[in-house]
Amino acid sequence: MKYFVQVAGVEVEVSIEAGGVRVDGELIPAALEPLPGTPLRQLRLGERTVVFSMDSPRRGEWEVGCRGERWEASVVDERTRHIRSLTGEGRQRAGAGEVKAPMPGLVLRVLVEPGQQVVAGAGLAVLEAMKMENQIKAPAAGVVAAVRVAAGTAVEKGQVLVVLAAPEPAGGVDGVA
Repeated sequence: MKYFVQVAGVEVEVSIEAGGVRVDGELIPAALEPLPGTPLRQLRLGERTVVFSMDSPRRGEWEVGCRGERWEASVVDERTRHIRSLTGEGRQRAGAGEVKAPMPGLVLRVLVEPGQQVVAGAGLAVLEAMKMENQIKAPAAGVVAAVRVAAGTAVEKGQVLVVLAAPEPAGGVDGVA
């Protein structure tokens, strides 16, 4: 089964398969187990093991805590995502806003430049964190107003990476071509 997992504006496509999970085309041995008598879970990804807390306040939404950090995550399967795309549910509105680093890391690549129009979900930058590459995506359609980082920049969680402005209306400023 294929799932779309979004944490702090970063979306990852994950397929659960025999023997592990497939992330960005790579099969990684994985296991998720509860730690008996605690609210904690243990996740083994390849050679790495991570212990974290998980709480689900609403269906498909999770609050995850690890090493003093807390993230909100959403998980949707491909069938539900397809239904939402047909009904218009979950569509993101165009608008202005700052796109911030979801975690500390190193900017590997900046994928946009000021003045460029982007659609919701378009890649803005690639951030390396905990030896994994994470593509930071546009939360909504817009125009890149400013890029506040460059490749090689070390960033802290919450640091502004890109500023988006509301998209220009079709047909020019007055709606006339």
